[in-house]
Amino acid sequence: MIGAARHNRIRITICGAVMALFFIAAGLLPTPVRAADPEPIKVGVLLPLTGAVAGYGQMALEGMQLAQAMEPTAMGRPIEFFIVDNKGDTTESTNGATRLIKKEKVAAILGPATSSPSMTAGDIAEMSKVPMISPTATNPMVTQGKKYAFRVCFLDPVQGYAAAQYLYNVMGKKQAAVLIDVSQDYAVGLAGYFMSDFRQLGGKIVAVAKFNRDAQDFTAQLTTIKRSGAEVLYLPNYYTEDALVARQAKEMGVDIPIFSGDGAHAPELLQIGGPAVEGLMFTAQYNPVAAPNDRARTFFKRFKEAREAGKVSDDVTAFHVQGADAYFVLRDALERAGTIDSEKLRQSIIDPAGYEAVTGRFVIGPDGNAVKDVAVLKVENGKFAYVTDIKAK
Repeated sequence: MIGAARHNRIRITICGAVMALFFIAAGLLPTPVRAADPEPIKVGVLLPLTGAVAGYGQMALEGMQLAQAMEPTAMGRPIEFFIVDNKGDTTESTNGATRLIKKEKVAAILGPATSSPSMTAGDIAEMSKVPMISPTATNPMVTQGKKYAFRVCFLDPVQGYAAAQYLYNVMGKKQAAVLIDVSQDYAVGLAGYFMSDFRQLGGKIVAVAKFNRDAQDFTAQLTTIKRSGAEVLYLPNYYTEDALVARQAKEMGVDIPIFSGDGAHAPELLQIGGPAVEGLMFTAQYNPVAAPNDRARTFFKRFKEAREAGKVSDDVTAFHVQGADAYFVLRDALERAGTIDSEKLRQSIIDPAGYEAVTGRFVIGPDGNAVKDVAVLKVENGKFAYVTDIKAK
């Protein structure tokens, strides 16, 4: 009897298994499923990856991707990048921001890198109520009058003031010439702030020369500057034009110090300018001498490993670290907000406690602007060397 009962139980078990398989095949029972992966948080990346300022965008993207690899999740969800090349162009930025918001449905945008594209992309982000964080756009109008536009860099009034202070009080220069790319909002704005502060200190602007984007010949402008009696040449432009001006100045015997803004901080300045940019100084977004916290130390370690593997540019620059900072600010804000709701995320980005980022600790105020000091760097032996820090205005 025991053997028979056992035989019956086996037969019933086998029959039950066969029936279960039949019902599953017929779609009458649910198939076993694994737990679903958490839905990614979509983040747009809008940067110039081709065009005249492609170096900025490529470096910023490398920084963002290294930061993402370090801390790939927020709220327990993976962060996914949707990358668009704005070519450094305002129309492409408008179209790119629209695509990221309307088609890709991103929760936020990292970028653009330069000021004019950031203004137009910022208009789209503002209308759509999607937070946008620029790593390096310094013109005050990028965030002016906007609730959803942010930046992790200092503003042009801050670096214009720092340059005037350093040239007048530290270097003792009383007469300055300025050469401006009038097609760039960044250059025009920075030149204005520098000249205003330099004059307030007691200095004189003895020559103001202008050119348009993609200019190659600066002979006429440099001739005027050479005759002006200027003791220093201020170049508030991007790295390509700065390097070309420095080369032609050397050829023409314009033997005065050259000082630029953070737009000069790119390896291309050294590649294009060669020996002519030796000694060139500029205001920069961070001090490369020492990592200020654990996050920064990890980032620089990862960057070194990536560089040795040939995956990133030769030298770490402000665009790398500011790209990383933009990512870390967004990631930390998502963690605090606990949601991708745009209004709550916007409020979370404005954090009075501050951020521990690669450039150090800084806060982002209700005006969307980061508050941080200014570094002064110098080209020395073909590399960027740290000179000093200047306190924010």
